[in-house]
Amino acid sequence: MAWLLLAFLSATLLGFYDVFKKHALRDNAVIPVLFLNTLFCSLIFLPVALSPEAPFGGWVVQRFVVLKSIIVLASWICGYFGMKYLPLTLVGPINATRPVMVLIGALLVFGERLNLYQWIGVLLAIVSFYLLSRSGKKEGIDFRHNRWIFLTVLAAVFGAISGLYDKYLMASPEHGGVGLNRVTVQCYFNFYQCVIMGIVLLVLWYPKRSQTTPFRWDWCIPLISIFLSLADFAYFHSLSLDGALISVVSMVRRGSVIVSFLMGAFFFREKNLRSKAIDLLLVLIGMVFLFLGSQ
Repeated sequence: MAWLLLAFLSATLLGFYDVFKKHALRDNAVIPVLFLNTLFCSLIFLPVALSPEAPFGGWVVQRFVVLKSIIVLASWICGYFGMKYLPLTLVGPINATRPVMVLIGALLVFGERLNLYQWIGVLLAIVSFYLLSRSGKKEGIDFRHNRWIFLTVLAAVFGAISGLYDKYLMASPEHGGVGLNRVTVQCYFNFYQCVIMGIVLLVLWYPKRSQTTPFRWDWCIPLISIFLSLADFAYFHSLSLDGALISVVSMVRRGSVIVSFLMGAFFFREKNLRSKAIDLLLVLIGMVFLFLGSQ
């Protein structure tokens, strides 16, 4: 039960993370915002990394964390560009396809089995997210030829791979995993991402900064890092508990679309909200079935 409650907490925090990210990216340069996000996340976890709670473990451990950093950063780069140019109420539903990919992977790779309530919850969520995506077409966005749609979908694919990889990292060797310390993973993958983004910033963005959207400071930038760190902490802790199902945790985390939808409606004044609201009701019902099935 505890792992599911942590998943719901992570979803709520993740919703606010998307809102702050959308606000910070409006008329702003993507690469510097993403670099600062990784920098602030690294600073947040620096005291923890220096404590006994996050043993370094040498290259034997860190090689797994480096790979995770690359996967997550690929998802973030694609997702940040999509978030900048697409409505928040559209990005959320596209990202919500991630649990479907994770579910398929979990069933094939980890042999997870869902009960009836969980299957009902998953199917309702899939239908609702599909309907939300169709509603987005009313905004005149061509899904087949829009580069930002492609990048957002690609971000979801990398995110699904990251979710499955997290389960592998957290699972004990007896259950086919590596059994890494969750605090070590969360601390050090932020550091590696910061280094990689620093290189990208200096090599790719800085020399051509005058030819692209200029960077401006926004106080939502540190809030991105704070809420993401809290959401990830709840997520990693959830996966580390006995009985945690990666397919269910990932689906619940996509419930963050509810928070981002509400903020997109009231704060960003986005369109086609009536049809999307009906679809969101199915999301809520799906989350209830997932909760009941995990009792």
